[in-house]
Amino acid sequence: MTRSILRYVRHRITQHPDTDVTFEAECLKCEWQATPSTDDAAVDVECMRHTGMTGHGGFRRICTSFALVERAE
Repeated sequence: MTRSILRYVRHRITQHPDTDVTFEAECLKCEWQATPSTDDAAVDVECMRHTGMTGHGGFRRICTSFALVERAE
């Protein structure tokens, strides 16, 4: 018979220090996409400009970040 010993270790998750959060957006009516940026306001301005030119008001906004999990010792 084999026995297992379980060891529970606390961990924490944070944003990876070597990366930035990236913001993106794409129109729900056509193939238009905003230029990805680390500035969320710049992406929002591009969406508003697209709405002004086309009348398209729906967008899928994407925020991408990378995580780092480490032992909390």
